[in-house]
Amino acid sequence: MTTTDRTILVTGATGQQGGATARHLLADGWHVRALVRDPRGAAATLLARAGADLITGDMDDRGSIDAAVRGAHGVFSVQPAFIAPDYAENELQRGLNVVDAAMAAGVRHLVYASVASADRATGIPHWEIKWKIEEYIRAHGVPATVLRPVTFMENFADPTYGVRGEASLIRAFPADSTVQLIALDDIGAFAALAFASPDPFRGRVLELAGDELTPHQIASAIGRATGHDVAVPVPARGGPGGTTSFCDWQADIPALRTIHPGLLDFGTWLSREGKALLEKHYQHVGHR
Repeated sequence: MTTTDRTILVTGATGQQGGATARHLLADGWHVRALVRDPRGAAATLLARAGADLITGDMDDRGSIDAAVRGAHGVFSVQPAFIAPDYAENELQRGLNVVDAAMAAGVRHLVYASVASADRATGIPHWEIKWKIEEYIRAHGVPATVLRPVTFMENFADPTYGVRGEASLIRAFPADSTVQLIALDDIGAFAALAFASPDPFRGRVLELAGDELTPHQIASAIGRATGHDVAVPVPARGGPGGTTSFCDWQADIPALRTIHPGLLDFGTWLSREGKALLEKHYQHVGHR
């Protein structure tokens, strides 16, 4: 392959899913172009040290995406969502801009990070936006793979949505439900697999999860790993935030594990990186 044949443009490269994808692609020997707004930022600096080529641009600026994608083999597309605390208002147009730029450049493979249940008319605004972007990709015949991750394991250590955050996700799940979970690193792994072997992935939609647990099982696992008790109140089913949709995820975990044998379950994630992330979370939010 030529250098351009081994080049992938990664949008959202300083974020969670884009960062995981960039790391896997670099480890696999791809030339990564990381689209960043601030090349001097801490996350961008780490990417550059890891070997990524930083491209200054903005998904609001179609011209900058065109310049970044020119000559690339593929594109990984992910956009900030309209959720707290950032409330990105332009997710739809940003997603369409990336698709249009990929088409104009004639890229051979687009991998789009959507969300589980995007196709199920949940009424959740930022999920509906992702469905519109998926539909746009299909309507224009873009050679693509759509990844639909469920809730991130890392969310339990998030300042806002973590186990002691003000909008704690674990307290939003019905106590009698089971919840599917995915590690961010595994999203990057699936993206890298799709670029490495495009034929079996092209045109596919993969709902991604690595484990399925009840809220009490999640809380118990966190407690064992960290020594901190995790309270799990019992909210009404289908309460604020669309909790019913969190319980409707349908990823086929055994099938996914045949594609990616290293797919992490929650306990393994806790033992590898989750415990340290949760300890930082406890230090950040205190003991509320």
